[in-house]
Amino acid sequence: MKAYQRIIRECFWDMDISPVDIQNILRGDDWRKKNFLFEKILANSSKLYADLSIFPRDDLKKLLDEYIVPEYNRGFLLKRKNIAEILFFDKPCVIKELQWIP
Repeated sequence: MKAYQRIIRECFWDMDISPVDIQNILRGDDWRKKNFLFEKILANSSKLYADLSIFPRDDLKKLLDEYIVPEYNRGFLLKRKNIAEILFFDKPCVIKELQWIP
């Protein structure tokens, strides 16, 4: 619950959402709500890995695979999405400044 409180403070400062609401979204079948939660965390969390870890692995894979990076804040969100893909699913790094130079 402590992690949920931080997520709420960092990602939902402009909304009225509770830890129980987050749990219900994670347990539920409403992909629109899951996607909303995912996008808020991806864009605003200071502890991206820990906060994305609240999603079941299969759900997180689907959310990352289907995520369309918006034009607004594109560079920032592309990097965060790729970092999540690297950490959770061993996908290749496409962030030029983080790639190994042979």
